Amino acid sequence: MADHLRKFESLFTLTPQRMRMIVEAFKESLELGLAKPGQVVPMIPTFVLGWPTGQESGNYLAVDLGGTNLRVCLVSLEGGGKFEITQSKYRLTEEQKAEDGQALLDFCGECLKTFIDSSIESGTIGKDEILPLGFTFSYPCLQNKIDHGELIRWTKGFSAPNIEGRDVVDMFRQSLAKYSVPAEVVALTCDTTGTLIASHYVNSNTKIACIFGTGCNAAYMEKIGNIPKLAHLGLDPKGEMAINCEWGAFDSFEHEHLPRTKYDIVIDETSPKPGEQAFEKLISGRYLGEILRLIICELIDEGLLFLGQNTYKIEIPYSFDTAFLSLMESDPTDELLMIIGIFSYFFAVETTLAERQFFRALAKLVGRRAARLSSCGIAAIVSKMGYLEKGCSVGADGSLYNKYPGFADRVHEGLRDIFGEKGRNIVTYHAEDGSGIGSAIVAAMTKQRKAAGIYADI
Repeated sequence: MADHLRKFESLFTLTPQRMRMIVEAFKESLELGLAKPGQVVPMIPTFVLGWPTGQESGNYLAVDLGGTNLRVCLVSLEGGGKFEITQSKYRLTEEQKAEDGQALLDFCGECLKTFIDSSIESGTIGKDEILPLGFTFSYPCLQNKIDHGELIRWTKGFSAPNIEGRDVVDMFRQSLAKYSVPAEVVALTCDTTGTLIASHYVNSNTKIACIFGTGCNAAYMEKIGNIPKLAHLGLDPKGEMAINCEWGAFDSFEHEHLPRTKYDIVIDETSPKPGEQAFEKLISGRYLGEILRLIICELIDEGLLFLGQNTYKIEIPYSFDTAFLSLMESDPTDELLMIIGIFSYFFAVETTLAERQFFRALAKLVGRRAARLSSCGIAAIVSKMGYLEKGCSVGADGSLYNKYPGFADRVHEGLRDIFGEKGRNIVTYHAEDGSGIGSAIVAAMTKQRKAAGIYADI
């Protein structure tokens, strides 16, 4: 097992030199995405113009179509950076992710109607109120104004037909009309842009926001003059606009820069979108468990694991959840009891102590690579924007960041390996709720901006 572990250490370990090379390639992709439409990393202008003041107030609805759940929120912004939030969650089935696109949005409209009806009954929403709504749709969309977005491609395992290339806001408005929902869609945003705005609302040193969960993404505030593909709009070049990077697509198609192993290639080739979302497939929570499962299956085929046992359960694709890696890494108990439980309960196989120690070491390798690659993405934005000297805060959210043991520490370690001691100036922290609070703040900012007649047509 020790010989095999050394092989995997060489496969999954990223040196500081390799990381710096990835950062440079990443920066080039970011610049290219700002310069021209239709690039691999699309660098999507969000039409969120500038930072919130912290004094936004009023009641706003937020609908978040996430990777696992649909979430509906009522956010009361109270000014002074304060807010209250009530919410409901609705689980998305794998069938819904693959069914007709309009049917998926109809489900969103129906759930929103249920939430509003119950809020009217409890008195938190007035009976005749039509509330402004921020729609969080965390998939790459082409936007030419804040309440418009054409889905470029699905990510996070969605494949619903009849929606790619169409305006999701227009489709969602049809769903709201179908169920007579008293809400006005004011802004379309993604959870990452919302996280950027919500985190800055409470911590003005926040310059970047990242999501490390089922998918991965980043957003930051860019000078409009540095976005050549928007030059035709005649906006003030000194103004600022939030950019939704959609960096999960970095190094897609050509695969020139990222350290893909044969396991990563299998995941890519058997995914709904082969060749796409190359960065995401190496670091997001949807795929880390599958990477480890593929390694285990290879070793089973080589006659090295679970000798004489029936292993059909672990041979089912995506049966090994990324949460299992978290548990395996956090297991401090004698002889790794947590790992015993995972394999016996979920996969009906018994493990030896040597196997358990091997699995824990493998989980660390896969998790550490994901965190260090994540730090490359952060470093690319920091380097591009010149944030290293003064330092900045990075609002980070998502199940990997919040629940995976040591993930944040490894990101910080990666930043130090890339930048040296100055890497300590870049600090990640648990972000504010972007898909709920952030979406509501964006809706509030948009209402105020348009009421003041500032770029009212976008």
